[in-house]
Amino acid sequence: MTNRQELLLAFDALLEPERFKDYGPNGLQVEGRAEIRKIVSGVTASQALIEAAIAEQADAIFVHHGLFWRGQDGCVTGWMRKRLALLLAHDINLYAYHLPLDAHPLWGNNAQWGERLGFVGDGRFGEQQLGWQGTPAAPGFSSAQALAEHVHAVMGRTVQLVAGRPGPIRRVAWCSGGAQGYFEAAIAAGVDAFLTGEISEPQAHYARECGVAFLACGHHASERYGAPALAAHVAQQMDIAHVFIDIENPA
Repeated sequence: MTNRQELLLAFDALLEPERFKDYGPNGLQVEGRAEIRKIVSGVTASQALIEAAIAEQADAIFVHHGLFWRGQDGCVTGWMRKRLALLLAHDINLYAYHLPLDAHPLWGNNAQWGERLGFVGDGRFGEQQLGWQGTPAAPGFSSAQALAEHVHAVMGRTVQLVAGRPGPIRRVAWCSGGAQGYFEAAIAAGVDAFLTGEISEPQAHYARECGVAFLACGHHASERYGAPALAAHVAQQMDIAHVFIDIENPA
């Protein structure tokens, strides 16, 4: 067992939220009971995840996507009211870390996603150095299509591929979630392929014109790995129970 503040200090010590300019608050977003015996991790603080955490009799939830974001109107109505009402009624703490969880060199989304794909990171790029670059595990991939098939096999979902130039994939760059805006920085880094969660209209043209393959692998799908890895690590250190709950999301 631990307490709410000790758990917050453990997360902050690992993730260093003060280093990042983010889109919302990182840390304890909703205060619940003081004592923590069990934590549930997930990608997003959705109503379905909160209900699942209640069923697990969790004292805390740890997520990548919290409840509060820059630009919200501040009204507690609709879906926000429903989620907050569940958390408050069941006295559950909500911890959320966005960019700090993407960036952590061992337990973060990009580190964990790259490890599962067999990529060896050797550098960072892009805004706040959130993007990763490196090499695929030997012997690499004969083509962008072969890489897409590998990603599909690992992640269990269809990849949206815009192929670049023909030939082998020797260097890759990746950044989980909605990082399509990092594509130009990845191209400048000299990679053969870039992987992220989503694609927007301009990236298809950049891929064809610059010869760098673009693979959209799913926003939720590419961010399923950091929260459970980091929460499990902290839970083990603090001798509390941990359960990861993956709420299905096609995005």
